[in-house]
Amino acid sequence: MDVEDLILISVDDHIVEPPTLFDAHIPERYRDRAPHVVKGPDGGDLWAFEDGFAPNVGLNAVAGCPPEEYGLDPTEYAQMRPGCYDAGERVRDMSAGGVLAGLNFPTFPHFCGQLFLRAKDKDLALACVRAYNDWHIDEWAGSHPDRFIPLSLPVLWDPELAAAEVRRAAAKGCHAVTFSENPSKLGLPGYHTDHWDPFLRACAEENVTVCLHIGSSSSMPMTSPGAAPEVMISLTPVNSLMAVTDLVFSSIFKRIPNLQMAISEGGTGWIPYALERADYVYQHHRAWTFTDLGGRLPSQVFHDHIWTCFIDDPTGVQLREKVGVDKMMWELDYPHSDSTWPQGPEMLWKDLADLPDDEVNKITHENAMRCFSFDPFAHRPKERATVRALRAEAADVDVRPKSMGRRKAEAAGDLSAALLAQAGKGAADG
Repeated sequence: MDVEDLILISVDDHIVEPPTLFDAHIPERYRDRAPHVVKGPDGGDLWAFEDGFAPNVGLNAVAGCPPEEYGLDPTEYAQMRPGCYDAGERVRDMSAGGVLAGLNFPTFPHFCGQLFLRAKDKDLALACVRAYNDWHIDEWAGSHPDRFIPLSLPVLWDPELAAAEVRRAAAKGCHAVTFSENPSKLGLPGYHTDHWDPFLRACAEENVTVCLHIGSSSSMPMTSPGAAPEVMISLTPVNSLMAVTDLVFSSIFKRIPNLQMAISEGGTGWIPYALERADYVYQHHRAWTFTDLGGRLPSQVFHDHIWTCFIDDPTGVQLREKVGVDKMMWELDYPHSDSTWPQGPEMLWKDLADLPDDEVNKITHENAMRCFSFDPFAHRPKERATVRALRAEAADVDVRPKSMGRRKAEAAGDLSAALLAQAGKGAADG
């Protein structure tokens, strides 16, 4: 096997939603109050909803931009590569990058629909969640069933309504739902209660994997004011470390034994130590804490219930047996600033070249197919799914970086302050 023989499924990409999203899916009585795109006073296309706005932040849509144009300014659709928001163009970019299929997280509603959680009118918010899911499942993913894994938004404010929506989406073929890595930071009950049981039981019963994306708690790890932007960006997997530790010590998996969760964009290299530490603490302290994990160690709970993914993680690959090679997956993160597009296959191959073929296949696509009940080969033969075949189909796609007319990035100090301010605002907004 070589890099061109790989079959790649990315389990973490992102949609910059098109302005037409709600046109065909929101009930008529809510049409004039549905989220819609407006021009911001200082530039950029903003999503307006109730009395607030959600910008298309620059770092969320940098595919094809030169790095010096990365930044946090709100951007316009005209300043983005069309593959950010157009399903047909996304497929062409995927093919040009050698990627067969992807799971796409939301942008303007935030990673798990926090925007609708904050809505004053919850009837309107529920209509918006359902409309978003219908658009994503029927239009975005449904347009190319061999290329997109459907993903639904949850109803964050009501676990019974959340359960009903999971079942409705599953009936449409959707076996992934995005959720919060730490609901308590959104002002909601945490994982050490039974509040979420109706929702999580529905996920288990419908074979729906719960995806916990970094930042889905509307907070990011921060050290101190004035730190370089790279500090916060480097520390983003800490959110996943905290989520995993929280979950393996909870009783959720004891109550709901078939539940599966995926740690999205969290990386893998930190996992062996985190599990060793959790096991050590559990064995040393459970006599007085009375924590009951049903006869399993935290590491066993993790391996039974939690899936992982990485962009470029040679340490995690080297330690794959401790991470859990049967549940490791790959991500491209298109069109975000951490993405390896269009050289994703080459970047990944540096990590995988010495692995046996069966392990390569697990990490690149087979685990993702199992995790999300997704079968692209029902629509496309394997020989047309390789990096070589896909790139041949998209030989006319220009993947060279080019200016999108954005303002050049701020000085490091100013950008650091902007990142800290944005993280703080996200935490406050929930």
